[in-house]
Amino acid sequence: MNRSLTNYQIKLLAALLMVIDHVGVVFFPGVDVLRFIGRYSFPLFCWLLVQGEAHTRNFWKYLLRLLVMAVLTQPLYNLVLLNGANDQWNILFTLAIGLVCLRVARLNPYLQIPCWIGGAALARAIPVDYSFYGIGLIALIRYFEPTARWWTAWLLLHFGLVLVEPSWGIAQAPAIAAPVFFVMASSQQGKRARWFYWFYPGHMVALYAIQQMLSRY
Repeated sequence: MNRSLTNYQIKLLAALLMVIDHVGVVFFPGVDVLRFIGRYSFPLFCWLLVQGEAHTRNFWKYLLRLLVMAVLTQPLYNLVLLNGANDQWNILFTLAIGLVCLRVARLNPYLQIPCWIGGAALARAIPVDYSFYGIGLIALIRYFEPTARWWTAWLLLHFGLVLVEPSWGIAQAPAIAAPVFFVMASSQQGKRARWFYWFYPGHMVALYAIQQMLSRY
């Protein structure tokens, strides 16, 4: 398969799929196809996180940026996607936990297994969006290779999610095919995308504004 997708192109794709997913959540909750398409977004964000951790020149700056964006986004996340509830932290907190696990696993190979288990437990306890499953995705993508053994682990993670959380696991099933994009990835940076860090809070602002406008009619 042709490895032609740069990280910039994957960022564009991840952002587009996320918007489709959230438009479905906010405006068309009964249109399942939008959520189906959106299931490919989070694995792509995980892929970009793994690439970012491997190539960043300043890990702490990278982590701080994620946390600042996460804090800025949380109030809008509560309003737009949780209907005013405050019982879950947004996906940027999930990625921040994953980033710490990636770095610990890289610097201390003997701690890899307890690190990922601890990260998954923390993600479930807080709780953050995608919970333990999100950390599991990041872990598997960290060790991605297009082999039968890796695909078996990927499938087992998703089948395990169905067993633990049946409704969530079935809804998340389309993500099983997401590694097709990893195989197509060149791991080249491509164009710089300084806008990318602001896209998550920015699209929340846009969704909230549209939601408020529609509520007046």
